Parts: sequence; C-alpha cells; structure tokens
Amino acid sequence: MSVELVESKPKNPLPIHLVARDRLEAAGLSPSIVAWAKANGFSGEAGRTLVLPGENGELGGAMFGLGEGEGALAVGALAKTLPEGDWHFASRPAEPELAALAIVLGGYVFARYGKKPGKALRFELPAGVDARRVRRVAEGVFLTRDLVNTPTNHMGPGDLEKAVRTLAGAHKAEVSVIKGDDLLAQNFPMIHAVGRASSDAPRLIDLTWGQQGAPKVTLVGKGVCFDTGGLDIKPSSGMLLMKKDMGGAANVLGLASMIMAAGLKVRLRVLIPAVENSIAGNAFRPGDVLASRKGITVEIGNTDAEGRLVLGDALALADDEEPQLLIDMATLTGAARVALGPDLPPFYTDNEALASELAASSLAVEDPLWRMPLWRPYDAKLSSKIADINNVTSDGFAGSITAALFLKRFVEKTASWAHFDIFAWNPADRPHGPAGGEAQGIRALERIISTRYG
Repeated sequence: MSVELVESKPKNPLPIHLVARDRLEAAGLSPSIVAWAKANGFSGEAGRTLVLPGENGELGGAMFGLGEGEGALAVGALAKTLPEGDWHFASRPAEPELAALAIVLGGYVFARYGKKPGKALRFELPAGVDARRVRRVAEGVFLTRDLVNTPTNHMGPGDLEKAVRTLAGAHKAEVSVIKGDDLLAQNFPMIHAVGRASSDAPRLIDLTWGQQGAPKVTLVGKGVCFDTGGLDIKPSSGMLLMKKDMGGAANVLGLASMIMAAGLKVRLRVLIPAVENSIAGNAFRPGDVLASRKGITVEIGNTDAEGRLVLGDALALADDEEPQLLIDMATLTGAARVALGPDLPPFYTDNEALASELAASSLAVEDPLWRMPLWRPYDAKLSSKIADINNVTSDGFAGSITAALFLKRFVEKTASWAHFDIFAWNPADRPHGPAGGEAQGIRALERIISTRYG
C-alpha cells in the first residue's frame, strides 16, 4: 500500500481540514487560513485540495473540499493530491473508518508492468478506527483490482488457479481442481463445453477454509478469463475489455480474502469455473444442446451467453450443500449496464431478509447496489422447443433479469441466495480508485458476513 495507516501519532503530522462548500467561516479555521483559502479561490468545492503554507514558508497542512454532501469515499482523492509526508484529520470526519479506507483505496496503483508506485503517505487513523479491518478490506479490494487489471496472457485459467492457490496458501485453505476432460467424468459438462476450445484447459477451482460444522458460506465467481464470444464472435470493440470477464471470480476472491483475514466463524467455500471462451474446431455451437450437472438440458441460442452456463454447473454443485448463504458474482450482461450504468450493480434475490441487509449495508459502506426483480413471468422467455431451456431469449428484452432467472434454475435447495451482475471496472478515475479493475459489492457483503459470523 502506498498509503500507510499508523495507529500511534507520527511526529508532527500535518493537518487536513475538511471543508463543506461555502462553509469556510463555519469550519472553525483560523482567520489566516480562511484568508489564504479565499485568496486562492477555494470555497470547499468537491474534490479540491489546497495546500497551506506554514509560518516559515514550509508545508503547513491542507484543506479538502467536501462539496455539498459528498460521501466519505470522496476523501480518497487526497491519496493523489497530498504531498508526501505524515498527515492526520484536523477534526474527526463524519465517517472516520470509511474516510481512512478511502485514502488507502485512493492510493492504489497497478504497478505490475512498470507503472510507478504512488506517493508515500503516512496517515494517522482517527481514534476508534479498527486499523486491521481497514487494511484487510483494502487488501481484498486490491487483490480484486490486480486480478481484473492483469491481461489474459498472464491471467488465463491456469494463472487464475495459481492466484487461488497463492491466496489459499496465505490463509491455510485447501484447494482442489477438476480440469479438462475430468470435468466430463465428474459431471460438469457446461464448464467443459464453454472452455474446451482453448489451449488453456477449462477447470473448476474449489477452495475451502474454516472449521467443519461452522455455518456454510459459499461464493461462486464467473472465471471467464477472456471471452471472444465464441462462434457468435464479438466485434473487436467488444473484446477490448474482455480480460475483465473474470471479474466475478476476482471479486469473490477479494471477498474471500477479507473473510479469511478476519478469521470469521464460517465454513467458506469458493467455486470458480475458470475458462476461456475461444474459437476452434471443437468450440460449442449455436443450436447445440448441452447437458448440465443439474440435469437440465440447455439449447444454445448464443455462444456469447457463456457465463451463465459455467455458473449453472458451479451453482448446482454449491446448492447440493445447502449453505446458509450462497452468493454468485459475474460480469454477466450488458443489459445491466444499460439499465443502471457501470457504477451501480444490480443484485437479485428472493430472500427478503437478505435483500434488506444488502440495501442497508450498501448504503452504510458506500458500496452501491440496487435490487432488481426475479420477475417470474419472464421465465417463459427462456423456453426452448427441443430442450428444457434456452440460454438466451429471442426478443432481447430484460437481459439481466432473464440471465438471473436462468441461474435461479440451478439453485433449488439454498434458502438464502443472491446473484450480482457486476461490471468490475471503473471507466474513469474516481476518488477512491483509478480507471481499471474494481471491486463491486464485496465491501457490502463483507459487512453482512462479519455481522452475522464475526
């Protein structure tokens, strides 16, 4: 982390004054600071940092504009705008833990390919903030970002397996893998079909951690490491961001990191169907009918709707155990982005208690989520004349909803299940994270799971 959190007071930390828009006089600042701000045209506008001089011309502190009701994560911009050194908040922020997390997240740099690390900042935590919690949440977010940002030549199915094994080794978790034609032998036909055309064999990665007998929490993440669209090939513009099509896997691994680092009292299972949807002579075709682990036959209306296929087999396996909580995350549909944009992922559940928890947790930690309906009348749109179900609809409407309804077919026993249709990407720089891979929904989920099983 380029931003270091310290619990003991550094020597002579510089103050950061948080100022709401047009509230300079009400902020309790000295007349000289107010005069300096006015001379520099600073009025507390959102996201602006103004460096303050000391008595002898040295650095004396900084002011940061909160604008009009900006959230706590807005202060993450300080990680990029503050000069290097030791800092602290001059007064306690309204959401001190979120503010501290924001500054750490804002300092993220993906440096694998030579980009220089960010500024070295030491930041004194506000009193009462749990530094270990902030660090483990930030580390989970950074793991997610790193995995999504890594291009497919270094993050294919085999590389994703290595990443899972590395995470497992850090927390003494166990990993098993079913790979290649063994997927057929062990009844995961849809995972095999989607990934068989790639030179990097498809696989189901299975991580387990925690005590037997503890409440079961199972996370399923779409691990499509690259998606050409298959024989229903995407245009070149549609492939530019397809390295992020394993964003669901990256997010559940980030969440798993948070859970294991906290030592929560759960029996954690993470299932990742890791594949590359490639084109070759043995690629699955439009019009094919695939068997599934669940026994449901699936007609392929479009090979570019492959994520729901691999998730279907993994969800069927997860559902067999009837976990107390089953979560799946996937960069599943463009329809979700058309409906809600890149920053607001939809989630689907028919468990009202879980829906309420997700809504409240999302607001509490500024991790936006929006509930969408599992609208049963649309289920008929997935009908097939020759199989139990089609993997797409014929009219193109409600694509995110019908994808969720497809997945619901593979979850019958588990009472508490939610599906997240995430984007896993920041199209532009944000205060708490640069353009690129992003964690979505997992901070809200971490809060729920920590509250339930802490």
